[in-house]
Amino acid sequence: MTPRLRARVAGVGACLPARVVTNDELAERIDTSDAWIRERTGIRERRIAAPGETTSALAVAAARRALARAALSPAAIDLLLVATSTPDHTFPATATAVQRELGIPPSPAFDLQAVCAGFVYALTVADSLIRTGHARRALVIGAETFSRLLDWEDRGTCVLFGDGAGALVLVAEEQTGTVLDRGILAARILADGRHYHQLYVDGGPSSTGTVGRLRMNGREVFRHAVTAMTESAREVCRRIGLPPSEMDWFVPHQANVRIIDAVAKRLEIPAERVAVTVDRHANTSAASIPLALDRLVTEGRLEPGQLVLVSGIGGGFAWGSLVLRW
Repeated sequence: MTPRLRARVAGVGACLPARVVTNDELAERIDTSDAWIRERTGIRERRIAAPGETTSALAVAAARRALARAALSPAAIDLLLVATSTPDHTFPATATAVQRELGIPPSPAFDLQAVCAGFVYALTVADSLIRTGHARRALVIGAETFSRLLDWEDRGTCVLFGDGAGALVLVAEEQTGTVLDRGILAARILADGRHYHQLYVDGGPSSTGTVGRLRMNGREVFRHAVTAMTESAREVCRRIGLPPSEMDWFVPHQANVRIIDAVAKRLEIPAERVAVTVDRHANTSAASIPLALDRLVTEGRLEPGQLVLVSGIGGGFAWGSLVLRW
């Protein structure tokens, strides 16, 4: 078997804002209740960034923890990607702010915007650059301050989201090129712009000159999310020759417990092998998948050698899945 370069996960880290906002607290501000939110979403609380607490600040904290677990210094990183829809500024890229703060030497550093599918997209791009020899050690971060985009009078959306960041360190390794390899084994990303206005923010520099607020057609998002995540997950599992039911862990984007349950049921993955953090974090967009991975590692449930199926979907619609061996 001809050896090939793979992107192996060397470390994971996370950062959540200190402030916890419960459903009961939201019920004091808008027409909702803890029972209503839990029944429809599974969410019981979320973290909200403090004034002045930026996306890059959360990203830097998560990155430092991932680097420590990987036993690498920032100077070893030669590729930095930040998946975010809530950058510190319109430009330059939030990745360059993270690069500056961490002291990463001159190297490619850029943002990737695919909303809630952003982390899957970013891992896929980093994996491609590692496989082709353009990078040896990549820092991939999902970081969001989605609370800054919410209409806090819209109970259908403001209860769904939270803030946070998660990071993975990927390192290049020459491996066998089989399903026994550690690292990213298969990935697939897609988008369909026909659904652009089902989930979007009604502002932007070239349209309104304002930041805007999040708008969502929840019924259509649910329908497309279940179908798209299921189909892309099946495809990446087919590529490695194993069914989804043989994955040790399913780590989906944490949008809504009903979506998570519906996809897992279609993939025939039992509940005890599905990572669920939406109850504590709400939907943190591009940060939700690395936050869930960090939780599994911190709790000692994700072990080296296990197969992990990751899947996400976000506005656009953009979606994707990948399989990695931890």
